[in-house]
This record gives sequence, C-alpha cells and structure tokens, in this order.
Amino acid sequence: MALYAEMFLNSSDNNVTSGTLSDIAVITMGQSPSGNSYNEDGVGEVFYQGRAEFGFRFPKRRLFTTEPKRMAETGDVLLSVRAPVGDLNVAYESCCIGRGLGAIHSKTGHSSFVLYTMFALKSQLDVFNGEGTVFGSINRDALNAIPIDVPLVTKIDRFEAVAHPIDELIRTNYEENCRLEAIRDSLLPKLMSGEIDVSAVQL
Repeated sequence: MALYAEMFLNSSDNNVTSGTLSDIAVITMGQSPSGNSYNEDGVGEVFYQGRAEFGFRFPKRRLFTTEPKRMAETGDVLLSVRAPVGDLNVAYESCCIGRGLGAIHSKTGHSSFVLYTMFALKSQLDVFNGEGTVFGSINRDALNAIPIDVPLVTKIDRFEAVAHPIDELIRTNYEENCRLEAIRDSLLPKLMSGEIDVSAVQL
C-alpha cells in the first residue's frame, strides 16, 4: 500500500486520465442461492454470503451451495456491499457470492493494482455506510461510477511487477498456515487422548 501511495496517490505525475472504476474493472454483484442448496459438507461450490467469512486476506470456508448464482474468480477482490460497505478480501478460489458481496475483476489482469485501488477508495466507500438509512449499501451502478484517476498502463505494469509477487507470497504463506492448522487439528486430539505417545521424544 505504501508503494501504491507513492506511485499513484502522492505522485505529481500528470499522465493520468480521469475515469471511473468501470474503466479498470468488471463488477459482479452477488445473488444468494436458494437456502435449501446450502451445506457444510463440501458439496458444490464454495459460498460466501457476506463479510462474516472474511479473514485477514482470504475468506474462510464455511458454506457450500449446489445452486450457485453469481461467481467470483480466483484473485477477484471481494467487497462487502452491505453494512458495512467497503470491507475487502480476495477470492482464494472460484466461489459463489451472495447478496452481501460484490466481486471486482481486473479488465487487464492487473489484480494487485485493482486490490490496492479498492483499499485507496475506502473513504469514498464509507460515504455509503448509513447515508440516509439505518443500514448502508451500494449497488453496481454506484460502484461503476466511483471516480478514479487511471494511470498509464506502463506505470501500472511497473507497480504490478513489484506488488503481485508479494501478494503471491501472502497466498503461499496462507496455504502453509492452512496446512499447519490441519495437521494441528488432526494430531492434538490424539495427543490429548494418549493415542500418540511422545513421552520418549527428546527435544
């Protein structure tokens, strides 16, 4: 985010074009499947209803659906579009999204640039929280129309060359953490029950 701010927010570069979010991204608004299609058994597509499943960077699997309506692709930015508007995660895998989420997909493959652009738009998204209503929300037209400065593609490429490998490393570390958690959850009950005896292990 510091690099993004240096290159795009605090830069005196005049080679930018006034545009909107729709110029750099395709937005898909979520639609909830029928309730009887939900399950926790891993049957069908991974399903996220809203920000309740959000983690530090990637959402945590909880529900699946056999009747997916709207899908997000791997690497898409997942945006909370209902109170609170503006919370962000990244789709770890192809997934179904419900009414509480929108998926922001880069038109040009610059997924890291789109992610940090969405972080930078936090103050603009906050305007939709509770504006005139008890519960804030934002629709597709309003998202598409959010004003942004669009830099030259060559500059976006330079940013992506640095930021994308870092984002990939975050993903790799997340995968390793998930594997370690699975090993822990498998071994701990056996250690507690005495099924596995480690009394002879010397550290």
